[in-house]
Amino acid sequence: MSLVVIAAFLGLAILGMPLAFALGVSALAGLLIADFDLAILPTRLMNAVDSFPLMSIPLFMLTGELMLKAGIMDRLVDLANAFIGRMRGGLAQVAIVSGAGLASVSGAAVADASALSSTLVPSLKKEYGLGFSAGIVAAAANLGPIIPPSGAMIVYAYMAGSSVSVGGLFMAGVVPGLILFAALMALCSLISWRRGYPVTGAPVSLANIARQLKRNGLVILLPILVIGGIVGGAFTPTEGAAVGCCYALFLGFCVTRQLRLADLPDVIVTAAKTTAVVGAMIAFASTVTFLFTIDMLPLKLAGLVGGITRDPFAFLWLIAAMLLVVGMFLESNAAYIMLVPLFHPIAVQYGIDPLHFGFLFVLNLVIGMLTPPVGVILFVVCGITKVDMGTLVRESWPFILAMYALLALCIVFPGLVTALPRAMGY
Repeated sequence: MSLVVIAAFLGLAILGMPLAFALGVSALAGLLIADFDLAILPTRLMNAVDSFPLMSIPLFMLTGELMLKAGIMDRLVDLANAFIGRMRGGLAQVAIVSGAGLASVSGAAVADASALSSTLVPSLKKEYGLGFSAGIVAAAANLGPIIPPSGAMIVYAYMAGSSVSVGGLFMAGVVPGLILFAALMALCSLISWRRGYPVTGAPVSLANIARQLKRNGLVILLPILVIGGIVGGAFTPTEGAAVGCCYALFLGFCVTRQLRLADLPDVIVTAAKTTAVVGAMIAFASTVTFLFTIDMLPLKLAGLVGGITRDPFAFLWLIAAMLLVVGMFLESNAAYIMLVPLFHPIAVQYGIDPLHFGFLFVLNLVIGMLTPPVGVILFVVCGITKVDMGTLVRESWPFILAMYALLALCIVFPGLVTALPRAMGY
């Protein structure tokens, strides 16, 4: 039965069927092969998405869309400019800092890629050319699912069950996220120096920094309010996302005054479209996971992996290699939904910290969003900037290698991931 489900999904996906529907048809094929009552399907679909924690996903997406319409992205760029100052490759550094700032609110790489591509690339390409500008934006967008809050981490925690806390997984991403942020900044400086890109930006001025901090103080408060509230236990991730939406509305209407009532329908529809895709995947994948469980596939996989290695460290490298391939060919949300219920229990059996394994899983698939042939960030950036795919991939490789270096570092030194959440009681 499991072979039929997997073969049907891969075949339909290769033929170009949307992944959510490919999951649904493969689940239906599995039910037919196993001779189950088809009435199981609508019941499982409904139960899978009837979840309070999952409501945080559309709310965080809505917060990100509201920020874009409210002109908050422009303010983040101005704030980053004040701190970066005049240096070689300064505008590239501003893009990375802006990406990190946007990541601390939206939690979605696709939304960040869209925002950064449309707002920053026109200025970047005047200094660095279109290829390198698009590569910077693609790399900066990938900070979104790593720096909390993160939609990917919410999906992972939901699929993994009660053994993984959303707040704990958020905190697991803080230190690696800062390391990656610093690495991307260093790469931008190195590449700019080697290629002789011009010195850009105004000299650092304490007066300008103070002015920008005063101007954007309420904007900076948004991620502090949302993430701090979730981590501090003041509210759940879903409630935190709702607070973020309300605060973004306040900023748009009362602070920047660029958000209009006429903008809200488009904002809601855009967030709803993305949410519908994720929701459909989760719903259909729940039936696939049910069939895999009935067929005892997790136990069979555990036995197979156990026959290869009994070393937890080797297991992590094995999973990293597998996800490297999966990330190149499968959309990340589909990978979380299909693979987390299979491999998370095996990781627990190996005695691996659930937060450590969860973060490594997320990071692996986040990198996959930037690798061909199915890197969704590549397609978003190409679609908006009109850069050639080959050029974008060539310019993105230094940043991709930095991300894989971070992955290796987190495997070898688990404390980089687990120290902060454990210190905070997760």
